[in-house]
Amino acid sequence: MTVHPSLQPAIDAWTHSIEAINELVRPLAESEWNRATECPGWSVRDVVSHVIGVECEMLGEPRPMHTLPRDLYHVTDEFSRYIEVQVDVRRCHTALEMTSELEYTIIRRSRQLRNETRSPQAPVRWPLGSGNEQTLERALTIRAFDVWTHEQDLRRALGKPGNLDSPGAALTRDFLLLALPKVVAMDAGAPAGSTVVFDVHGPLEFLRTVRIDAQGRGAIDSSVSLGPTATLALDWETYARLACGRVRPDAVADRVKIEGERGLATAILREFAVTP
Repeated sequence: MTVHPSLQPAIDAWTHSIEAINELVRPLAESEWNRATECPGWSVRDVVSHVIGVECEMLGEPRPMHTLPRDLYHVTDEFSRYIEVQVDVRRCHTALEMTSELEYTIIRRSRQLRNETRSPQAPVRWPLGSGNEQTLERALTIRAFDVWTHEQDLRRALGKPGNLDSPGAALTRDFLLLALPKVVAMDAGAPAGSTVVFDVHGPLEFLRTVRIDAQGRGAIDSSVSLGPTATLALDWETYARLACGRVRPDAVADRVKIEGERGLATAILREFAVTP
């Protein structure tokens, strides 16, 4: 094995999710590729195009020379403009062209990952942002997170739920939890000395407590807090949809149970999205 052991979990999660996407879309009729997803302005075809496009950039391929139309309402900044190029250039592709390119991209990326010999801390060019670099370990983690999240986008659009407890789901949970102390302490403005409990149930169950110290900094642990300032109980899929910006809190209010200080809990939910 040439892959560093610390990289293997992200590679395994990525492989599981991208192969699941391949299985989901291979049998789709042409019309099903046009179904809307929870990603603003993106259809099933667009989500798959995005996945293909980023993986192609990870392979080192040049970006397409393509001018975007001016009427794409969901393209609002440089970041969305950057990622939209790989999507818009494939909007005229047929179902067969999409599935063929996806399969070929998976084969090439899997081979690249199997042969990876670099250190986890090696700097790599990060596609989503010109001139930026990430460590190889973080780049692979972000790819696994992104692909699982888009797998779930496709599953909801196609009415085919699943893999909410897959390796990609576990990696996504850990990735999103890293952002939780900042969400509670800085973004939502939780007061010093407060504690907020997140009780998440469903296919992936976990309990986490965010504690705010005297300086207003947040820290997270898995211990039980007696008499927390606020408690939010919700299912894992709703947690992921909120944290990934797929749905607004008022749209899933019936799926979130709040105890304690409702104002603080509402502020946390308002700031819960941590991805663009």
